[in-house]
Order: sequence, then structure tokens, then C-alpha cells
Amino acid sequence: LYSPLTDLSSARVDLLTALVSFERCFEVLDAPLPIADADDAVELFNPRGILEFEDVWFRYPAASTVSIASLEGEGSDALSAEPSAWILRGVSFRTTPGQITALVGPTGAGKTTLSSLVPRLYDVTSGVVRVDGHDVRDVTLASLTNAIGVVTQDPHLFHDSIVANLRYARPGATEDEIVSACRAARIHNTIAGLPDGYDTVVGERGYRMSGGEKQRLAIARVLLKNPAIVILDEATAHLDSETEALVQQALAEALEGRASLVIAHRLSTIKAADEILVLDRGKIVERGDHGDLLAGGGVYAELYETQFAPGAADEAAS
Repeated sequence: LYSPLTDLSSARVDLLTALVSFERCFEVLDAPLPIADADDAVELFNPRGILEFEDVWFRYPAASTVSIASLEGEGSDALSAEPSAWILRGVSFRTTPGQITALVGPTGAGKTTLSSLVPRLYDVTSGVVRVDGHDVRDVTLASLTNAIGVVTQDPHLFHDSIVANLRYARPGATEDEIVSACRAARIHNTIAGLPDGYDTVVGERGYRMSGGEKQRLAIARVLLKNPAIVILDEATAHLDSETEALVQQALAEALEGRASLVIAHRLSTIKAADEILVLDRGKIVERGDHGDLLAGGGVYAELYETQFAPGAADEAAS
């Protein structure tokens, strides 16, 4: 009896500890949402993918307005009551279906912040972001999210089967639609070669996909979702040249006929973009295509020259 009684006494301590943890969790879950649907929000039906930024200014809110005081802990530094410095300043551009708009610039220029305003991860401080002529704050979050597909440099895979990870984009997708998306993303043959095929479990305790395989699976997920707008955030940043070539082929399928916003560190990946926006300290300082920007000898040309051997810029422009 000794062992069961000891376990029973310790269970009370474990329960009390768990209750405290649950209280902290519920504090987070009960916190008001900083981004929510307006009372008169409308559905974004059959989005075409016309994306506009009009004189957008943005800075992150004060830490004191978004933090939960009880979770900060004793002895932590006082939270700032002031918002951040301006991250984006007067940004304006427009992209349409079938057009690739690339964002380049030094680290900290505001590229990823800009892309996060499209799906309303944050709201603009001033100015307007529009999709198909609608201010994104005036449409429902669900319909806005459905209109946008995102591929990051490190896509997340759930600890589940490959087919379940794909159906996360569209739960009702048929087997044929899934296979078709994977063929277009150049990942079907890899999946078919696994012992359990599409039922193979991936994630932390499953089959470990390489960086390129994860990227192509994420692209297949976007193709399955079939969004009007695609955002690529450093999607090929850490891939070797052979894997990057496969991912670029898959991206060509993913971007076709859609409005595309591409954030790139490797400038070689965005040479074919219809318009390149060069951001520096939150402002668009240059815009144009690859050849025009190289010929201009400005910020873009300097960035390009730092990535390639002397003479590469002249060779690329020819």
C-alpha cells in the first residue's frame, strides 16, 4: 500500500501545480485579440488577387499595450509605453494577377513586416492595404486568409502523415487533387518512393524531410489551397543550387496567374520579377526591373555586386 498512497499524496501536489499552469494559459487565451473582424466585415468572394499598398506607415505597438503583466515575472525590465520607431514609411505599390513583385533590401529594411500586413498579422498605423479594392480591415479574416498562400524559408510540418499535412490547406481535397499538386511541386516522386507513400508520418518523430523537400511540400500545399495571392519569404534562402533549381521549377507553377510578393536575399532568384522594390529604412528608394536597376547604379546595384564576383553585374545585365 505504501507506493499507491505515496502516489496519491503526490497527485494532489501535481494537480495544484497543473491548476496554476492552467490559470496562466487561460490568461493568454482570454486576452483580447488585437486583430479581429469589424462588425460590418464582408466576405472576400472569388478574389482576383489585386494587391495595393497606399501610403502605408507602420510601427509596432508599445510593449505595455500588448503584453500580459502577470507573465512578465518579477524583476523584469519595465515595458516600454512608447511604440517602436517607424518600420515602414509611406510605402505605395500595386501588383496584379500574373505579376511578380520582389522586395529586396538590407537586413532590417522592413521587407517581412511589409508582407505581414497583407494577411493582417498586424494592422497598418496609417495608410491602406487593399485586396481587390477592399481595405483588408473591412473583410473577414477567414476570407482574407483563404485568399493568401505563404511559403517561408522554414515551413512547419505537423507530426502527422504527409497527406494530412497537405489537407491542412484544403481539408476536402481529393486524392487526385493532392497528387496533382505534388506533381506540380516536383515532390510526388519523392513521396511515392517512401515505404508508406503519402501516409508516411513526418515531423519531429517521423521521417525527416530535407530543406528542399519541406519547401516543395509547402509549395504543394499552396497549390492545393489555390490562393489569389502568394507570398514567398526567403523561400530558397538556405538551399544548395541543385535543390534550389527544383524549388524554382515548383515556384513557377505556384506563381502562375497569381499576384506574387517575393522577398529575396539571393538576388539571382528575382531577376525575372516584373517589378523589384528596393526598401531601405522602411522606404521604397528604388523600383524597376532587374536590368534598369543595375544600370541605375544605386542601392540594388550595390547589393547585387556584393553577392557576385566583379563583372557579374555587367554579365547579368547583358
